[in-house]
Amino acid sequence: MSNVRALLLALSLIPVVGVAAEKPAVAPAAAAQTVDDAEAARLAARVKTEFLHAWGGYKQYAWGHDALKPLSKKPQDWYAQSLLMTPIDALDTMLLMGLDDEAKATRELIAKQLSFDKDLDVKHFEVVIRLLGGLLSAYQATGDERLLALAEDLGKRMLPVFDTPTGLPYVNVNLRTGKGQGIDTNPAETGTLLLEYGTLSKLTGNPMYYEKAKRALVETYKRRSKIDLVGERIDPVTGKWTHTSSHMGARIDSYYEYLFKCWKLFDDKDCLAMWTPSIAAANKYYLEDVDGALWSGQVDMHTGARTGHEYGALDAFYPGMLAYSGDIEHARRLQASSFAMWNLHGIEPEAYDYRKKKITAAGYPLRPEIVESTWYLYRLTGDPQYRAMGRKLFEDFIKHCRTEAGYAAIKDVTTMEQADDMESFVLAETFKYFYLLFAPPETLDLDKVVLTTEAHPLQRLSK
Repeated sequence: MSNVRALLLALSLIPVVGVAAEKPAVAPAAAAQTVDDAEAARLAARVKTEFLHAWGGYKQYAWGHDALKPLSKKPQDWYAQSLLMTPIDALDTMLLMGLDDEAKATRELIAKQLSFDKDLDVKHFEVVIRLLGGLLSAYQATGDERLLALAEDLGKRMLPVFDTPTGLPYVNVNLRTGKGQGIDTNPAETGTLLLEYGTLSKLTGNPMYYEKAKRALVETYKRRSKIDLVGERIDPVTGKWTHTSSHMGARIDSYYEYLFKCWKLFDDKDCLAMWTPSIAAANKYYLEDVDGALWSGQVDMHTGARTGHEYGALDAFYPGMLAYSGDIEHARRLQASSFAMWNLHGIEPEAYDYRKKKITAAGYPLRPEIVESTWYLYRLTGDPQYRAMGRKLFEDFIKHCRTEAGYAAIKDVTTMEQADDMESFVLAETFKYFYLLFAPPETLDLDKVVLTTEAHPLQRLSK
C-alpha cells in the first residue's frame, strides 16, 4: 500500500473550495512524531484528569439529571423525568480508569434513585445503547446485583417494542405500558440491539431478549438489495424501504458494527454469515479513491450508483471496524482521510464533501468515532503513528471544547463557537477511547471483551 505519512501530507495540501487558504493548523504528517511509553502514561493521566473535570461539572451542576449544559451550567433531561443518562453512561469509564470512589458514589445514585416505572415514551435505540448497555457492563465489572435487576426490569419493559408484523422494533416505547410507536426507523436502530439484549439473556437465563433482538437484525439483513446493501430508512410495520440511500454513516453505521461484533461476543455463526457479504458489498460500493485518498460515500442500495460524496464524524468509525475485522489496509487509508479532515480546522466537521473539498455540516457534538478508530489501529498494528495521532486529537479536543464546567460541543468548526451541550457519550466513549489509546494494553483485553457501539465493555460468556 502507499506510504501513509506521505498520503497524510498530500491530503493536507489539497485546497478546499470556498475557504480562503484553508490548511490544517498542524500538518497531518506531524502524527509521525513519537509517543513513548512514558509520554503515553502522562497522557493517560491527563485524560483521566480531564474526564474528572467533565464529571465534576456534571456533579456540581446537574447531579441526578440526564446531562449537563456546560456553558449555562444547568441540568438537562431528555424527558419529563431523568433517567440518569450521564451517570449510567459514565460508570464503566470510571471503573476502567480505576476511579473507585467516584464509581461507588455513582452506583449508589443509580441503585437508590433510578426507577423505570415511568409513563415516558423513550427512544428505544438510545435507551438500549446508553442505559441497558451501561447497566450490564457495570454489573459485569462490579457484580452489583442491583444493576442487573435494573437492567432486567428495563429489558422487560421494552420488549413489546418488537411486537410488529416484521419483528423490526418501533422507534419509541412507553416504559410503563410497553406501547410502541414510530415507524420512521433505520438499520442502525433495528440492528444495533443484539449485544445488549443478548448479554441480558445470557445473564438472566431468559432467551427471549436474544431472540427478539436477533430477529430484528436478521429481518433487516433479509431486506438487503440484490447487491447486498441496505437503505437508510425503513418502515418496521410494512418492512418496506422508505429511503434507499446506502452508506456507512448516520442511520446505518452501527448495523454493520453489530453484524461483526455479535459474532465476536456470542460466537453466533449467523452473524458472521451476514457480515461477510455485507462488508464486501460496502467496500465495493461505498469506498472511493479521490486524488490518491480513500473515502466512503453514498450510493443507491439497489444499483450501487454513486449518489453522494460526503464523509463525516460518524463515518470515522469505519477504519476501526475494518481494522478490528482484519482489513488493515483499507483501515489505514480511511484513517488517513479522517485525520486529514480533522486537521482542516483542528476539529472534524459533522460532514465533509470530499470531492468538492467543502464542509457540508460544520458542527462537532464531541463525537468519539475518530478516536475509536485511532485506538483500534494502534492496538491492532502497534504502529506508533496512531498514538501520536491520538495526542494531536486530544490536544485539539481540550483546546476547543473545554469549558469551566465541562466540555462543550462545537456549533461550527470554522469559528469554534461552542454550543451548550455535553452528550453523555463524551464520558462513555470519547474519554474512554482516549484513555485506552494511552493506557497499557492490559487495561482492556480485546480477547475477552467486546465494546458496544456506546463503548460499554461486555464480557464474553460461555453460556
